[in-house]
Amino acid sequence: MAVMLLPTLVTLAALVVLLWAEAREHGPTMRWAKPLASTGFVGAALAMGALDDDYGRAILAALALCWVGDVCLLSRRNAWFLAGLGAFLLGHVAFGAAFWLRGVDPTWAVGGVLGLVLPAMLVRRWLSPYVPSNMRRPVDAYIAVITVMVGLSWACVAAGGTRVIAVGAMAFYLSDLSVARDRFVRREIQNRLWGLPLYYVAQLLLASTIGR
Repeated sequence: MAVMLLPTLVTLAALVVLLWAEAREHGPTMRWAKPLASTGFVGAALAMGALDDDYGRAILAALALCWVGDVCLLSRRNAWFLAGLGAFLLGHVAFGAAFWLRGVDPTWAVGGVLGLVLPAMLVRRWLSPYVPSNMRRPVDAYIAVITVMVGLSWACVAAGGTRVIAVGAMAFYLSDLSVARDRFVRREIQNRLWGLPLYYVAQLLLASTIGR
């Protein structure tokens, strides 16, 4: 874990600057602080030996896609938001593939996904009045994919994987609620003050599972 120290410090330091910039709506600072914070978790994965096995490569691919998503979401334009949504969706697919490669308990995989159907439906119902018609299908697809990803994380832990996998996946899931609220329901700094730290902690946790 010591090999992650430098990239983790990069992420945390850039995150502090990013939160300052978000609070003041200072776009120029956001445009370098957010990519730098995200580069830190990609670096953490590489430091943990992401290129050494299939699980690590899948986690690295997922984190790289999230890096792309973070850059896309720097813009408030719908086209960039959809691009970011697509990048994160593919990132969740890659995370799910990583958990599958590491090994999952089939019973937990099915049970975990089914157990998350109700929360997914509640999130969809909460967002439904606010999501524009042209974004409903992409948002529904995203909810479905992240639901499966979290379910697979539980199944991976049940099959002998470290619990950090499930903790990281759940933290990512919860951080996305802040993004959804900020984008569709009410844009305010409070969403980002808790959502961004949770998101970056989630990514660092998932990076730390490489080689464990």
